Amino acid sequence: MAENKIFAGPRIRRIRNGLGLTQTAMAEALGISPSYLNLIERNQRPLTVQLILKLSRTYTVDFSDLQGGEKQSSLPELRGVFSDPLLSGELPGEQELLEVADAAPNAAAGIVKLYRAYREQQARLTDLSVLLAREGRETRLAGTRLPIDEVHETFETRPNHFPAIETAAEHFHQALAPGDDLMAALKAWLRSEHDVSVRVLPVQTMPNWRRRFDRHSRRLFLSERLAPADRLRETAMEACLLAFGDVIAAENETFGFSSDEARRLGRFELLRYAAHALMMPYAAFQSAAQRAAYDVDVLRGRFQVSFEQAANRLTMLQRQAAPGLPFFLLEVDNAGNRFRRAGARGFPVQRFGGDCPKLPIHAAFAQPGQILVEAAQMPDGAEFLLVARTLEGLQAGFEERPRRTAILLGCDIGFKDETVYGRHLGAKPVPTAIGPACRLCERQGCLARAEPPLTRPLGLDEMVTGLSAFDFQ
Repeated sequence: MAENKIFAGPRIRRIRNGLGLTQTAMAEALGISPSYLNLIERNQRPLTVQLILKLSRTYTVDFSDLQGGEKQSSLPELRGVFSDPLLSGELPGEQELLEVADAAPNAAAGIVKLYRAYREQQARLTDLSVLLAREGRETRLAGTRLPIDEVHETFETRPNHFPAIETAAEHFHQALAPGDDLMAALKAWLRSEHDVSVRVLPVQTMPNWRRRFDRHSRRLFLSERLAPADRLRETAMEACLLAFGDVIAAENETFGFSSDEARRLGRFELLRYAAHALMMPYAAFQSAAQRAAYDVDVLRGRFQVSFEQAANRLTMLQRQAAPGLPFFLLEVDNAGNRFRRAGARGFPVQRFGGDCPKLPIHAAFAQPGQILVEAAQMPDGAEFLLVARTLEGLQAGFEERPRRTAILLGCDIGFKDETVYGRHLGAKPVPTAIGPACRLCERQGCLARAEPPLTRPLGLDEMVTGLSAFDFQ
């Protein structure tokens, strides 16, 4: 049986240096030549069983010290460091990371610590720029951004309304004349106009895709994981791209994205917008929303869409001749990762923030499928009506753990009497005291505080213990 070869040159060198020995002295003690020891330390020769035993007897070296435990502990963190956009193109492969983690574990740990400090400072500068922006001071803090970050920032900071796409979607809907079955009308149009058929495939056939268009066979494949409303949206996206893709492309060019990847992601966001506009035509949806007092469940049933789709559409109703209420929307998972922010007038980051742990969107995960409604008050006195609910997500198998998200729909409290949710709260609702984010909030005695504010020094006093670990003066 062939024995496994152990290459542990850097660790042998660290042991030798730690003992203050020269290669000649260690080679003499081990009964080998200095040149052979040099080859071992350069990983050009493996350790033999006899040499390992002699190392153990001569220098009390534990065999586990030669197995690369330090490398294994630092390698995942090094991967995270070099996956940063700033460094992602520096290494052609993982071999160099393996060599660094193996040959210089202390240096690898130092790189990881330095990167953590860099990320912490970057987060603090971002929070500080938000704070300065709220005071009307323009900041230009440079940082590394992925294309998705650029796209999200673009869509979050502008009104979620695109008149040209709305008009094109309305004309397309009129041409389809779908009646009560938009899916059937889209399938018939795709078949007659573009010779495209639509098929739903099992998970085993499409393990990694929601939708895939095969240009050669002219077939649009949809995953069986998708709920009926999501299948409709995916089909509508493909149809919108074929029917008025030029309108979507022209709108996408106005953003001035800096890379092809960002432009592709921007087009995808606009395609989602176009699909919602086709599934819920502006005039009909805006009229129904007003009559139903913006009850999302009523709207989802009337237009045969999901809760998420109807809530998204409410943030798009800003046509000058027939505007809806200026809703904004936030979607997160139960770990707090943010997936989507949008608003009829842009997401109100400066006025609302959206990162407070006391928002009902986080409590919604404890009551899946239930709608939570409450009023919330910011430190400056601004009040909002907030509606939160979990979303179902993709259908998963028994052994899978899918992503679960929740959605928050909000508007200024002044519009509460125009909504079924605000009427539910009554004439004088007691608002929940919230803030934009812990680092930007100076509320004293907050039981939910997760971080200290940037603007106050910590009030560390060994004689007094406050309500959180982040007491401040």
